[in-house]
Amino acid sequence: MKILVTGATGFIGNYVINELLKYDVEIIATSLSEEKARQQTWFQNVQYISFNFKQFDALTNYFLFFNQPDIVIHLTWEGLPNYKALFHTEINLPVHKALLENFIKNGLKNITVAGTCLEYGMQEGCLSEDLQTFPLSNYAIAKDELRKYLEQLQEQYSFSLKWVRLFYMFGKGQNPNALLSQLDRALQNGDTIFNMSGGEQVRDYLPVKVVAEIIVKLALQCKVEGAINCCSGKPVSVKNFVENYLHEMGKNIKLNFGYYPYTDYEPMHFWGSTKKLKEALS
Repeated sequence: MKILVTGATGFIGNYVINELLKYDVEIIATSLSEEKARQQTWFQNVQYISFNFKQFDALTNYFLFFNQPDIVIHLTWEGLPNYKALFHTEINLPVHKALLENFIKNGLKNITVAGTCLEYGMQEGCLSEDLQTFPLSNYAIAKDELRKYLEQLQEQYSFSLKWVRLFYMFGKGQNPNALLSQLDRALQNGDTIFNMSGGEQVRDYLPVKVVAEIIVKLALQCKVEGAINCCSGKPVSVKNFVENYLHEMGKNIKLNFGYYPYTDYEPMHFWGSTKKLKEALS
């Protein structure tokens, strides 16, 4: 079995590749920079094909270009963490639509795509996949539109679609602007104060290693399809999450709550339902 992973050198992609190495599969990895890929520990154990989205050519058969994979795990997405940029809807969305449609029209039968919990918009509480989506940020709007487009393609072509709605994650290699990345940097610099939001937001976190394990398992199964939350199902306030992290690290720093305002595209209290995820993984 051949599995293509797009965005292989990204935060999640690196973990997904390393998880796939535990399986008896042929791994095809793609990303923009071969130089960055060569720095990864997995490089010699995969077939690597460099690909620049800006050079997408509608006349190319990308299913053949990537050696006819049995499964595609589509993780790549440019422009994060700038969630509000028009880039997501005006540039990213059309290219991702075109590439994935190209795969499907030319024979791909199984695709797993990274979505986002931000597709749910400002809905609060425990969020399940059967809820209507109301995305606010351009990033979430683009992802939601891509999902709907793929579902429309299922009316014309026979293929399995797993749309993995990622909630919050953390781990080594995360974007330097992420909460824990900033906290780690403050600790390394010997700072005495760490500025953050009020911390009353309730979120749903998983270690990225666990996220990668889930993505691979979902990609390899077909009994549960469509949108699937990738989450812990355990709500925790950002304040408690940070305090627990410091406790586990054995570190101390004064947390300056309320320094930054809350975002205007995320609800205050939400987490994911794991019912459908558990069914898929059982």
